[in-house]
Amino acid sequence: MDETYKTKYALHEAIREGQTSKALALLSTNPNLSTLSDPDSRLPIHWAVSFDRAAVIETLVQQRNFDADAVDGSNWTPLMMACSRPEPSLQTIHLLLSKSADPNCQTTGGQTAMHFAASKAHLDVARALLAAKGSARIRDKRGQLPVHRAAAVGSVPMIKLLLGEGKSPVNAADSDGWTPLHHAVSEGHGDAALVLLLAGAEFEKEDKEGKRALELAPDAKTRRFIVQAAEREGIDLE
Repeated sequence: MDETYKTKYALHEAIREGQTSKALALLSTNPNLSTLSDPDSRLPIHWAVSFDRAAVIETLVQQRNFDADAVDGSNWTPLMMACSRPEPSLQTIHLLLSKSADPNCQTTGGQTAMHFAASKAHLDVARALLAAKGSARIRDKRGQLPVHRAAAVGSVPMIKLLLGEGKSPVNAADSDGWTPLHHAVSEGHGDAALVLLLAGAEFEKEDKEGKRALELAPDAKTRRFIVQAAEREGIDLE
């Protein structure tokens, strides 16, 4: 990284390096730095959220020209970045939502913040997004809803949340014809598969290759677990 870059994007650099005092001093001296995009089209708020620099985030959202839905080169908003962190800050997420961040913005791949929350099984984040009118019915470019993501990672609580009160359809198929049940079974998540079946998942539904979900079980043990668990609930899969 050359000196010209470091000088021009001193605020971005200070945020990435965790130099909070320096970042706040730069903003105090020149508030317009908050609207400066780097070569990746990222604003200081994108980096601050990515690295969870709470003090810097608090200052940036108070700037006169703050845009809660500003996007980087891949159409990621600060809210999306906050929701996709391994350990998301609910404080930051609530702060961004209070500044009118749109939970239904989509990346170039069509994902919303809800997709990221579902993929990481961030239940409290998903609840916050739903409370802010975030939709569980937006599809990404692969035709997947957040519930497809939740099923793929086997998050039973997330699946229940997304299906609750009709928020998300249980039998929606993605671009490969896979329903949430296909995803859960293929990844070996028997408990998640059972929850989907109890919610009305159509186990006879075929994907674009003519395969039912149960045919995608990774091994005989997983298949047997799902069949027996469903049978105890009065669902005959065979």
